[in-house]
Amino acid sequence: MAFIRKKPREQQLQLYSRERFSLLLLNLEEYYFEQHTANHIQHKGNRNERKIRGSLKICSKSVIFEPDAISQPIIKIPLRDCIKIGKHGENGASRHFAKAVPGGISLIFSQGTMEYVFELDVSGKVDDVVETLLQLHRASCLDKLGDQTAMITAILQSRLARTSFDKNRFQSVSETLHMECKAEMVTPLVTNPGHVCVTDTTLYFQPLNGYPTPVVQITLQDVRRIYKRRHGLMPLGLEVFCTEDDLCSDIYLKFYEPQDRDDLYFYIATYLEHHVAERSAESYTLQWQRGHLSNYQYLLHLNSLADRSCNDLSQYPVFPWVVSDYSSPELDLSNPGTFRDLSKPVGALNKERLERLLARYQEMPEPKFMYGSHYSSPGYVLFYLVRIAPEYMLCLQNGRFDNADRMFNSIAETWKNCLDGATDFKELIPEFYGDDISFLINSLKLDLGKRQGGQMVDDVKLPPWARSPEDFLRKSREALESSYVSEHLHEWIDLVFGYKQKGGDAVGAHNVFHPLTYEGGVDLNSMEDPDEKVAVLTQILEFGQTPKQLFATPHPRRITPRFKSGSQPSSCNASTADSPERRRLTRLPLDAVSPGEESFEDLTEESRTLAWSNITKLQLYEQHRIHKEAVTGIAVSCNGSSVFTTSQDSTLKMFSKESKMLQRSISFSNMALSSCLLLPGDGTVISSSWDNNVYFYSVAFGRRQDTLMGHDDAVSKICWLDSRLYSASWDSTVKVWSGVPPEMSAARRHQFDLLAELEHDVGVDTISLNAAGTLLVSGTREGTVTIWDLTTATMLHQIPCHSGTVCDTAFSPDSRHVLSTGEDGCLNVIDVQTGMLISSMTSDEPQRCFIWDGNSVLSGSQSGELLVWDLLGGRSTDRIRGHAGAVTCMWMNEQCSSVITGGEDRQITFWKLQY
Repeated sequence: MAFIRKKPREQQLQLYSRERFSLLLLNLEEYYFEQHTANHIQHKGNRNERKIRGSLKICSKSVIFEPDAISQPIIKIPLRDCIKIGKHGENGASRHFAKAVPGGISLIFSQGTMEYVFELDVSGKVDDVVETLLQLHRASCLDKLGDQTAMITAILQSRLARTSFDKNRFQSVSETLHMECKAEMVTPLVTNPGHVCVTDTTLYFQPLNGYPTPVVQITLQDVRRIYKRRHGLMPLGLEVFCTEDDLCSDIYLKFYEPQDRDDLYFYIATYLEHHVAERSAESYTLQWQRGHLSNYQYLLHLNSLADRSCNDLSQYPVFPWVVSDYSSPELDLSNPGTFRDLSKPVGALNKERLERLLARYQEMPEPKFMYGSHYSSPGYVLFYLVRIAPEYMLCLQNGRFDNADRMFNSIAETWKNCLDGATDFKELIPEFYGDDISFLINSLKLDLGKRQGGQMVDDVKLPPWARSPEDFLRKSREALESSYVSEHLHEWIDLVFGYKQKGGDAVGAHNVFHPLTYEGGVDLNSMEDPDEKVAVLTQILEFGQTPKQLFATPHPRRITPRFKSGSQPSSCNASTADSPERRRLTRLPLDAVSPGEESFEDLTEESRTLAWSNITKLQLYEQHRIHKEAVTGIAVSCNGSSVFTTSQDSTLKMFSKESKMLQRSISFSNMALSSCLLLPGDGTVISSSWDNNVYFYSVAFGRRQDTLMGHDDAVSKICWLDSRLYSASWDSTVKVWSGVPPEMSAARRHQFDLLAELEHDVGVDTISLNAAGTLLVSGTREGTVTIWDLTTATMLHQIPCHSGTVCDTAFSPDSRHVLSTGEDGCLNVIDVQTGMLISSMTSDEPQRCFIWDGNSVLSGSQSGELLVWDLLGGRSTDRIRGHAGAVTCMWMNEQCSSVITGGEDRQITFWKLQY
């Protein structure tokens, strides 16, 4: 992908500069310092003497001469192999020729004392160039590689310190400089030192050598994403993207100091806050679960978030093998046997090989590892991409292609070797699931060698089920997006990006690689021996690196049709547990619904979807102040004519929507009421109170018909379902009561039996049930959200996800997720199956209550506004003015077309969708 998309850009730059030179001509970890226009004088002093015009390039370990004439070869002279360097024709140790060439530099090569003479156009620069070459020559001749690297680094830093960014390169004279520092631009296999500069409008990079362009510039307004990166397992990288989904960045920078990287990141990120939303792995997880991101797109995002970059071949994006059948004439995606076991790393797919590896692992001294090679490394990446990036393979392998029998020749052979090979555990790269076939075809007609059987290595041999390269990529992508892979991809994510990447879980999953491949596996800064440091860094860059760990808990599985529940409750069912009638309407199993009712349900679901897509068009049409203090609860009769509300003024009130008049006002005690709900049939209203009690009010008889004294502190919230009452209290408990039938008799008092007590460490402020009544979520005053299994009265997950009180919680309609809001202004989405926090958005004020449909949220804010949130986009999309004080409670009808809110301004507000 990187080579498919970035190479045309580089080729355009080379056409612009008319150069054949490439940084790939340099050795690994070599720098290109400067270039001079010069003549190469051949056969000096001979009748055949001639001058070849070109460019002399001074590099940290070599001198390269690039002739202007394309018919002449490029010359590379390793400095380490030079025995004399000096001004041509001068006497002395390295200046021994009698007849001088004006502006001439002489390099005598050790192989047969071959002499190279170069004549600079600017003769005044000869002394400086010779001094630089002698200095670099001394560095190249040091015995220890660590000493060589240290001296070359010192020379480089000295050059960078003597130069600065050329302010004349600014796009506008009005630009204000905010920061300038030294850095290197990273491209595959090479880095290019220079100066980074950021102004109030533009990010610049000016290469020290002016190659391939004098300056690279990116307008900040075009930036869409920015990521901190590890480079060589050090926190020094920064990658900037001007696209939303492309894996190829616009620039990758490696800094010399982490603080410079962090300062530049902070400045650009601060700028971006006003333009684009920052995205996290969790926000992508939610989109993927909900089907808004494909498996391919999700893996691209995870790779990017885990420091995988097309510019760093030791951290190239990694994708899984998903198909295991490369011999059948047809690819059957309905057969589970077609697919690879995604719960195991490649090294554990072959049982016999795994047993041998484990036996070696048991005998190995610490630090132990199971696999002697990695699943992703520069060599593996270029193995796949040799047909479109041959120059990179030649650079990596000292100018030669690999042995023909080890080349990427056949899909089936490669898969077989990954299964059976003693040291081959490689996964795939994104190109296998893309749409560009060029990496499978030898369109450049490269001579890739002849195999032992006599066949030339040419195009990649495809499996029988692929009619063409296009068909192979199409079917591979279909396999990646298939139901089987969607249901199991989370298992592979656990291995590569998740909790099975390290520690005991990695050992149990047979997923342990060399310690140097892991982040934090070695501290390069603490190494005093320069040779050891260079050796370790080289091993890190060449062996491959394990992705940054993104998830510390099991990754949620994708929501596929196979796993969706038969009935689809409305958005308000999960978020308004105080609306029992809507719960009753949606908890019927699918087989209990007649064809006519099913059609009605489909119609209702369609109307809900339409309503939520137009939720920003919600308009206020009535307000009534019926309480003396903040409204705390809302319940509405089935026909929508009567609205019951509770308040901190200790009253329960009944308001008529038709007459727009208050019909009843009931007081149970002198303490605030905290919530209310209406039992099916509209005959009984239940209210919770700060006086530790729950009150039952008969609408027909107009009186209190019962009292449940079940807590030792204020009751904060109540829910009801299937003749069971759930009460939350500041006494740190949630209690489950039986004996609360839909139709309560006013003639006798009821016997309430305590079925379960769910204990918390601190007071509980809010609870909510899922549509089936099998799960309950609670939120405490210390910011903890807890998910309970009501069938066993046991805790499933406890997630400390807020700083301060949890204001509201609710399940999504499909019970897959929980949304919570808190005093800290955060809206957090939690995966019910794993307990993972998969999305978090921050508001500038607390969102006191909300309703949601699993994708969008309508919340009531502390300031009195209603906010609309796009969870999948991770942002607030609209604000609607409503109350004069905080919005404290909210109700929505079954069709999601009508909303009622209550607030601290003592008013109830009626809203309707206008579309």
